[in-house]
Amino acid sequence: MNFKLTEEQQAVKDAARDFAQSELLEGVIERDTEQRFPAQQVRQMGELGFMSMMVDPMYGGGGMDTISYVLAMEEISKIDASASVSMSVNNSLVCWGLEKYGTEEQKKKYLPRLCSGEAIGAFCLSEPEAGSDATSQVTEAIDQGDHYLLNGTKNWITNGNSASVYLVIAQTDREKGHKGINCLIVEKGMEGFVVGKKEDKLGIRGSDTHMLSFTDVKVPKENRVGEDGFGFKFAMGTLNGGRIGIAAQALGIAAGAYELALKYSKERKTFGKPISEHQAIAFKLADMATKIEAARHLVYKAAWLKDQGEDYSEASAMAKLYASEVAMDVTVEAVQVHGGYGYVKEYHVERLMRDAKITQIYEGTSEIQKIVISRSILKD
Repeated sequence: MNFKLTEEQQAVKDAARDFAQSELLEGVIERDTEQRFPAQQVRQMGELGFMSMMVDPMYGGGGMDTISYVLAMEEISKIDASASVSMSVNNSLVCWGLEKYGTEEQKKKYLPRLCSGEAIGAFCLSEPEAGSDATSQVTEAIDQGDHYLLNGTKNWITNGNSASVYLVIAQTDREKGHKGINCLIVEKGMEGFVVGKKEDKLGIRGSDTHMLSFTDVKVPKENRVGEDGFGFKFAMGTLNGGRIGIAAQALGIAAGAYELALKYSKERKTFGKPISEHQAIAFKLADMATKIEAARHLVYKAAWLKDQGEDYSEASAMAKLYASEVAMDVTVEAVQVHGGYGYVKEYHVERLMRDAKITQIYEGTSEIQKIVISRSILKD
């Protein structure tokens, strides 16, 4: 086992940290309050290569490994989880899914725009009655010969309004169940496609989460990803990697809150000494640091397995399950360390605590991760 980062990986980590500190930190509280998407910063992330880190350079990507990707996700998530979730969806779900399963024509048409930051992608699986139960798709894609007619509604879609390329999961043949589901590439501007209301959320308020509606949207057959009926396998395979991205986000949220709490504990004095010298606070910091390190190793292991071409479904589920729990635990304790100051926006930790909660819900709830893990460990 080698726990040392390569020079290239360390350079990526440093670059992401520098970008987060210099470009994302300023205005992050205001963006959260105003529910404003960090459009300028996301464009910069595209220009710097953070939106397409693992894509082959022949399509405009960085050609990096998954470890480098989670390193960057962690650093950016320490400062702005709204920016990092946009990065995660574009990298883990949209770009990876298209490169892995798309045709050469689809790759050449969409990946260069998604890599450069000219376009942002969205992954559209969840519906009002089909979140964790992804097989119960109500959205329909009716085969019309040379095209599909798409009808339905998608909920809680990250990059819902900012995206221009949407991967939409829809049912084509209901009698075939999950084998009758397809993934279609839908572009903003297609007739009948409407971006609906923006959700007023607890956390990641800078992320534009929208409802989408499709009314007789004509989608060309060449926009289907994979063979007929491949949509469910596409979604599940893509989400396996997406969990690594969200686990890295949760890790970053926890690490960001810990760094703020550690710094504050050395500056704030009570009873004549820094509060870090009080055992009650010192032990909190010790617990926080230990949980974060354990989560970090789970996340890095899942990323490493993916890079090695090995099965990483169990590892990614474990990483997301544990890292999201750590994000909640650590951010709550970070607020506690700050005392009254932790309860106000100026000190950032209350925002990180609100942002942490979603990591236990999206791209598979913690309960879904336990189903994945239990099935994996019991199958032998």
